[in-house]
Amino acid sequence: MMTDRFRSLLKPVHLRGLIDRLARALITVGGLATIVSILGIFFFLFREVTPLFTAPSAKLTQRLTVPALLEDGGPAQVAVDEHREIAQVITSGAIQFFDLASGQPIPLDMPEQVKDRRITAMASGGGNAPRLAVGTADGEVLFLKVGITTEFSEQGERRKRPHIRAGQPIAVTKGPIVRLAYRATDQGSVLALVTNEGRLLLVRIAADDASGSNPIITELPQPEGKVTALALDVLLENLYVGTSEGQVMHVALSETGSPEMRAAYAVAAPSTAVTTLGFLSGDRSLVITSADGAVSTWGLVRRADAPSGWRLTQIHTLRSHNVPITAFAPSQRVKAFVTGDTKGNLFLHHATSSQTLLRLANGEFPIRAVGFAPKGDGLIALDSAGQLSLYQVQTAYSEVTLETLFGKVWYEGYDQPAYVWQSSSGSDDVEPKLGLLPLAFGTLKGTMYALFLAVPIAILAAMCTAQFMHQDLRAKIKPIIEVMAALPTVVLGFLAGLWLAPLLERMLPAVAGMVLVLPLLVIASSFAWSLCPLAVKRHFSHGQEALLLLPILALGIVGYLWANATIEGWWFDGNVKAWLSSRLGIQYDQRNALIVGIVMGFAIVPVIYSIAEEAISNVPKTQIAGSLALGATRWQTVLHLVLLSASPGIFSAVMIGFGRAIGETMIVLMATGNTPILDWNWANGFRTLSANIAVEIPEAPHGGSLYRVLFLAALLLFIVTFVINSLAELIRQRLRDKYSHG
Repeated sequence: MMTDRFRSLLKPVHLRGLIDRLARALITVGGLATIVSILGIFFFLFREVTPLFTAPSAKLTQRLTVPALLEDGGPAQVAVDEHREIAQVITSGAIQFFDLASGQPIPLDMPEQVKDRRITAMASGGGNAPRLAVGTADGEVLFLKVGITTEFSEQGERRKRPHIRAGQPIAVTKGPIVRLAYRATDQGSVLALVTNEGRLLLVRIAADDASGSNPIITELPQPEGKVTALALDVLLENLYVGTSEGQVMHVALSETGSPEMRAAYAVAAPSTAVTTLGFLSGDRSLVITSADGAVSTWGLVRRADAPSGWRLTQIHTLRSHNVPITAFAPSQRVKAFVTGDTKGNLFLHHATSSQTLLRLANGEFPIRAVGFAPKGDGLIALDSAGQLSLYQVQTAYSEVTLETLFGKVWYEGYDQPAYVWQSSSGSDDVEPKLGLLPLAFGTLKGTMYALFLAVPIAILAAMCTAQFMHQDLRAKIKPIIEVMAALPTVVLGFLAGLWLAPLLERMLPAVAGMVLVLPLLVIASSFAWSLCPLAVKRHFSHGQEALLLLPILALGIVGYLWANATIEGWWFDGNVKAWLSSRLGIQYDQRNALIVGIVMGFAIVPVIYSIAEEAISNVPKTQIAGSLALGATRWQTVLHLVLLSASPGIFSAVMIGFGRAIGETMIVLMATGNTPILDWNWANGFRTLSANIAVEIPEAPHGGSLYRVLFLAALLLFIVTFVINSLAELIRQRLRDKYSHG
């Protein structure tokens, strides 16, 4: 019984049905697997990108009340170690360390130089080194190294031991020092200070003067109003002095000459005191806060109308506290900083993105001092009630916003806002510039140049082979063109960068002449063929006359290459690059958009040609025969009938070529200068989203801002391609419904 049933299944009819069902199942599974794969790619990219736009957060993890810190309202400084385990507090009367886990002070032997001295001013030496200068009520300056040493026991247990080292006191003035700015370099130390009498002094101490017995003291001009804040940059080129009249005075410093008063800038309302001055990491952005709660960043910008050529200019404006600001601290890693006010509020800002990330209500007492954890993941604050508060913060991607990704941003060192992509630099102090607009523009530019070359060539070639070429010739040429699609793009990019780019640079006049003359040569040859007598035409089958163009075009190309030097000397004064620069303002780069347009256009011609040729060939022969029978010429039939009927397929071919070009990586990576600029100029290079991903992703730290922005670029490519293909399919359906009947 089973044998008979099995034999019945093997009958041709049943076997075909079984194969059909199996094929249908395989096609269904394959289609569903494709859809699932595409959705999986989309959700993976989306998951990697989502953290970029998560809101910053902060959590209070510890709060200590330290009554010993309440003795006065003098200067204070706080810091916390990288593991947020030990807090360092410096006030007028003491230097203390606290174990944050237990809340207990850590015993510490104080150096003799510090004992019995009242601290009236203090300033950090800048950078990550724990160097500190303090001014005393006796008019002396002490240099301290205050830090924490990490040790490991034999069992692998980590122990942290605070330490303080102090140099010898250096007498600077007779009265108390009330304001202090300090920078330490290999050549020595430089201090700017304000005495109790209001004198503004600049003090230089050479590195070989260990005792500080021979300081060079220069008295600077007294600014209008009382000095309320000081800031020295790390290069010791600029000193900024904030006053009670809402001004900042810029003093230019030099190693040999005298300090030069450059200018005074109004940075706040009249009679509104500047409360704090400080630099962000890298010492290029100056943060200025005032008694009305305003927070802004400023920088030196080139200005032709400024006497020195530079002017202190406001770059970013942050959220105002609306009450006097009392404390400021920068992050050691990024362009973030924290400010505290008289109402006990802490504001966490980011300069590059011009946003205030967090507002923390620390309490009702004024903030005396704030500090960032070395890794940027914590904040510590001391208020006037002696409360020491520690916060854990999450602001990993604060430099990434829609504005910084797609808008103009005023970066440090720039004269004005700009669209910039510069993900890495020689120093961590330089802010990352993650503007995607130049890359998106480069992607569009490369695609347009490639399509500008490929679309007319591919479609005209498809028309020629499908409607005009002899069948025997078509059977040979069509496979050759389609095989071109199999050429590896890395090989094309290699040839473009190392062979075509130098060749085109030498032969640019000849190539420009070919673009103009070769089409005219084809038209003239075609016209000449039409004038030939029938006795000549009979020797060629219909469609084979196109072969006569090959020697004509070859002669034209060879002739122009031979005449390149003559053309360059005649039309371009002997140097086409200099002519372009002087006459048109075009700087010719060897690897440019023209190279990419030629090579990438060559790469997508087979894709567009193959689909367009099939669409044109599939136009019903009866329609073509009917058009010819009614008296239409071959060209009229092709233009008014064939192209309209084949328009859905031709449009699909162009869209597939567009998708092929927009995602191309190796050609643009090897044949352009990879310069992310916004410029349609054909003689300049560019950088595309896909090439940028290939270049940057191997070096991007996993989980960092650059890493996730690269995934965002991939997601944008995915979405743009999907949207364009979807719209193209809708348009194709409309064209098919309109032109594919009758």
